[in-house]
Amino acid sequence: MKIAVGSDHAGFALKEKIKEKLRQEGYEVQDFGTNSTESMDYPDTATPLAAAVAAGVFEKGILVCGSGIGMSITANKQKGIRAALCHNLFTAQSSREHNDANVLCLGERILEPDLALQMVDIWLKTPFAGGRHQRRIDKITAFEHKN
Repeated sequence: MKIAVGSDHAGFALKEKIKEKLRQEGYEVQDFGTNSTESMDYPDTATPLAAAVAAGVFEKGILVCGSGIGMSITANKQKGIRAALCHNLFTAQSSREHNDANVLCLGERILEPDLALQMVDIWLKTPFAGGRHQRRIDKITAFEHKN
């Protein structure tokens, strides 16, 4: 599986841990930046990552900032992206199972690194349930194509 990862300065340390974990587990990973803790603007990372996931270049994306809020807002501006801001194992699993989220957003200032890594693991391994949930995803897609 090809996964895109990215962060701003406030999510850099956690992004690096996630990237290392993914590579150790055999995932193909591309880092969209940033490459340091020097202040930068989160849309500069989230926008190209979301576009690449929406275009099918990557199967999934993971974005990290201080709270995860800025990354999720930005990523969700891209048609075809269902970015989920998750705070625990339940929201990580549910975002995949019920919402078919294709981008996971995390907050480095909120999550303990071990929990965040567990969330990444469950998020990547949880399949979309389909069924009644597909009907809801179809409604989101239809709305995107009207605008």
